[in-house]
Amino acid sequence: MNKGAQTRQRIVAEAANLFNANGYEGISMSDVMEATGLEKGGLYRHFSSKEELAAEAFDYAWKLALETRIHDLVHFENAVDKLRQFLKNFVERRPKIHGGCPLLNTAVDADDGNQMLRDRARSALKAWQSTLISIVRKGKKAREIRQEVEPTQLANLIISCLEGALMISRLERSDEPLRNARAFLEAHLQTQVRT
Repeated sequence: MNKGAQTRQRIVAEAANLFNANGYEGISMSDVMEATGLEKGGLYRHFSSKEELAAEAFDYAWKLALETRIHDLVHFENAVDKLRQFLKNFVERRPKIHGGCPLLNTAVDADDGNQMLRDRARSALKAWQSTLISIVRKGKKAREIRQEVEPTQLANLIISCLEGALMISRLERSDEPLRNARAFLEAHLQTQVRT
């Protein structure tokens, strides 16, 4: 990777932490310059606008979060065990990004504001849903998951339960809501999903 690409990558990583922790409106390009040690010309050489930088920063932050959540799933053959590992990863592993879940943060931040970021968050959600839906469908095909289980409903239950618990955990500064959500979902997988 050449020096320009390395600089661009460093800018995106720093900006991801800033935008994720403070929101789009809470960060200026001056804040990014301060965090990266770059002058205005150096920053604008790589990004034409704050919006362009915010888009790449979100993509970077979401990639880190999703990689953390799907860590080690390939080591599990059974679909329910994959879903259980997903829950474990969500609760026990933290992505290397400041400020919590980039999807939750960006969805709330951009809901009534920046359409580009809202679209990015919606795409990330769809990709996350697709990942879980694919696991459920494969599990149904292999007869590891009950045939009456609807893949999209289960994916949305998992996502909404975990994201809601994450929000409560952050507000209460406690991991207990995350542990509670995991316990509920684990029990649901055992009693309502597994064959």
